[in-house]
Amino acid sequence: MKLTKTAFGSWSGGRFMHFGQRLEEDRWIALARQAYDEGVRTFLTSDVYGIGQGDELLGKTLEGIDRDSYCLVAMIGHDIYDGQRQGAKGYARFTNSELRGPDGYEEYLERATKKCAERCGTDRFDIVMLHNPDSIGYSSPDVWSAMAKLREKGLAGDTGIAPGPANGFAIDMAYCIENFHGEIDSAMIIINPMEPWPGRYVLPIASEFEVDILARVVDFGGIFHDDVKPGHFFKDGDHRTYRPEGWIEHGCEKLEKMRPIAEKHGLTMLQLACIWDLSQDPVKSVGPTFIQEAGDDARPVEEKISEFAALPDVKLSPEEVETIREIGNNEGCMPLKGASTRYEG
Repeated sequence: MKLTKTAFGSWSGGRFMHFGQRLEEDRWIALARQAYDEGVRTFLTSDVYGIGQGDELLGKTLEGIDRDSYCLVAMIGHDIYDGQRQGAKGYARFTNSELRGPDGYEEYLERATKKCAERCGTDRFDIVMLHNPDSIGYSSPDVWSAMAKLREKGLAGDTGIAPGPANGFAIDMAYCIENFHGEIDSAMIIINPMEPWPGRYVLPIASEFEVDILARVVDFGGIFHDDVKPGHFFKDGDHRTYRPEGWIEHGCEKLEKMRPIAEKHGLTMLQLACIWDLSQDPVKSVGPTFIQEAGDDARPVEEKISEFAALPDVKLSPEEVETIREIGNNEGCMPLKGASTRYEG
């Protein structure tokens, strides 16, 4: 299967990324199964989430379900097998010269994909994406030749790329797609109405080379779930506490300016964010982060799944897309800091 309109990522639920409450295992599985039961048909995981635990939970969720009824996407590239965790930097990429040279790329990618598939209870992925590449991953023909072998060996239907949160990825992505588009069927990027930059600069080159885009972080740290308001309580360690001061206040101000367009189309604010992404040509799929906020009165995350799964077939006009982009414009809000240093400045 190819990417579908709605996607559930195993980073949701706070177990592997610290957003909101950490769901217990049974509730996490029930949440992911609810997503399937209500019509979500793309599921994503990465071997680095919980060092395989995300794969295992997703495997339990999808056990017994017709394998041809959903699109399964794996992201690999952090060497959790031969590498050592380097504090906040995480695991080295498999392309790190201290781990192996180009002659070892094919063996690693095959091994990592097979292990990930085994944990997910499958023998193949519909898409395997290169996860958080370093500059070698973006620019090396040896890497993309090795990625192509995953298709030849039946481990992946398609291959693609999924850059990390470093906001310089647009430049690296453009270079990578232009040079290796024969091996890149899909790409996952960060783009939403309050973070149109720099992701929007990937869209034209993705369209040119017919690369399908999956947009993640559509919810903008929960703002589009419409339950993160000024004075919001975050538990210690929540990733959002590292955002710049005032981001909630500014986000909510922009949210209210967008709300009339949502109301015009009968959309919730999360649905508006998703539809805004999907109204741009190469975007084929959207995957918010589903967050159970802290507090006894917090909105159940299960309601957010139902709201997302009910995403209607609506398309915004080019004028509405541009109006929302102008409201949320974040152009130049921070220095670009991608994997490559080729374009410093």
